[in-house]
Amino acid sequence: MEALIRTEKLEKVYMNEDVSTTALENIALSIKEGEFVAIVGPSGSGKSTLMQILGCLDRPTGGKYFFEGKEIHNYTDDEFARIRNEKIGFVFQAFNLLPRLTVLENVALPLMYRGIPPRERMKKAKEMIDLVELSDRSNYQTSRLSGGQKQRVAIARALVNDPKIIFADEPTGNLDSKSGGIVLGFLQELNDRGHTIVIVTHESYVAEASDRIVHIIDGKIDKDEKVLHRRIVAREGFKK
Repeated sequence: MEALIRTEKLEKVYMNEDVSTTALENIALSIKEGEFVAIVGPSGSGKSTLMQILGCLDRPTGGKYFFEGKEIHNYTDDEFARIRNEKIGFVFQAFNLLPRLTVLENVALPLMYRGIPPRERMKKAKEMIDLVELSDRSNYQTSRLSGGQKQRVAIARALVNDPKIIFADEPTGNLDSKSGGIVLGFLQELNDRGHTIVIVTHESYVAEASDRIVHIIDGKIDKDEKVLHRRIVAREGFKK
């Protein structure tokens, strides 16, 4: 099976005046459709930089990146934006919701950017809100929600475009253990339904909910290993 994502000798170097800092070096990574992969490492290891490149939010300074079998390193900004909008869903630690919009409006927003007609986008948004079990909060402004509820809205928004892959960057970082467990439970269920999930975390208990862990240290892949005993997360959450 052709990998959904593949990199060869990927690198990222930041320049500040005459000083260069290597954030990623010689990254060779392959992710197939349907995998649940955790990218782990300490702060400053390069894991979030890698996610930003894989999610087409940033560009590498060297190496090759293939998405759906096509090398996209030289794509234009508009082509990168199209991939992000149509092929990729994002879930961030800070939720990135618009607080004055309702849950329904937040989830429907990516469809508005694609020019989907109002009735169709609201129907699709309601389906995704049902999926994360927040139908009773559809007309609430997101500022009225708990942290765990906000992250479930972010998951619904990430799913609304039927993406090929979902990137979750520290999705439990602002949550208590119970809310974090609920969010991880939803991500596992999505993976069980066939969605490809890549989660960036520094928490081992979060990584153990995946089926494969990629360890990054000092911008390099240190280990890439299967999870032998995957942690199954109960909907009611769990203790660290």
